[in-house]
Amino acid sequence: MNKSEILKRLNQRSKNTLMKTLGIEYIDVGEDYLTAKMSVNPQVHQPYGQLHGGATAALAESVGSAASHFFIDTDKQLINGIELTINHIKSKRKGEVFATARNIHKGRSTHLWEVRIIDENNQLISICKMTNIVLDKK
Repeated sequence: MNKSEILKRLNQRSKNTLMKTLGIEYIDVGEDYLTAKMSVNPQVHQPYGQLHGGATAALAESVGSAASHFFIDTDKQLINGIELTINHIKSKRKGEVFATARNIHKGRSTHLWEVRIIDENNQLISICKMTNIVLDKK
């Protein structure tokens, strides 16, 4: 499957989900990364007009979870996030943010991801570590 087909499938799976509600779109994929973007606007603001940390965390978890699917047999296995830690470095009021997940550890039962969230000016907004568990489907 080529890059555009992978991105199309990922974005189609996001219909009627939180990712669609937040405007998260997968935009790039490579052998060792997956990137998504989200617009920063009032829909993802907290009451003081800044990017909500929960929206940022949802972006990070969406990318980290989706990236793990490249390393499993989706007919026999599924991914569940079991830990998410996130440090918010800089606030953001408008524009776009981009989350890129890169694999740190790919084991049989767990995957560990670093997710860096930057803005359109390449400024670091947040950094995240996410752990996924690989489970057998029943």
